[in-house]
Amino acid sequence: MSDLLRNILRFAVLILVQVYVLNKVPHLHRFIIPYLYFLFILWLPFSVSRQWLLVIGFFTGLVLDYFTRTPGLHAAACLLIAYVRPFLISILTPKDTTEFNYREPSPKAMQWTPYLVYVLVLTLLHHGYMVFLQWLSFGSFLDFIIKVFATTGISMLLIITVELLFPRKLKFRTNTA
Repeated sequence: MSDLLRNILRFAVLILVQVYVLNKVPHLHRFIIPYLYFLFILWLPFSVSRQWLLVIGFFTGLVLDYFTRTPGLHAAACLLIAYVRPFLISILTPKDTTEFNYREPSPKAMQWTPYLVYVLVLTLLHHGYMVFLQWLSFGSFLDFIIKVFATTGISMLLIITVELLFPRKLKFRTNTA
């Protein structure tokens, strides 16, 4: 299966799971809202250019905004993590390309600790920015902090569960020079 087809399928599955499963689950608490759709941006190949990453991030958020009727909330948060992602990857991946030759981020490609740091930082940024945009209209600072950490915690739990239940077959980069 080609990379384009695989990513289109991932996009569709993650958006559908978010819209028709996670958004329909009754809230466990007023602070906990499970999000998983942004995993699509985190799983994009390393070779995607920064410009395309921003376009894909904006489009991903815009599609979810369409379904949830939140004008620009998810698009802004996805655009932020799409912007930060290349910087974070450059920090967490080895500089020696001979020992690092996978095509996309995963626990197998990056090892578990750097991968969890990568996912945690981007999840915290995504949820923090999204909750901040919601918090501007109402809420206290303590509610803001609790909601960011509770939502990040449940999303991290979902991401780790997805990684363990559905391991991805990773391809190697063919041009490592």
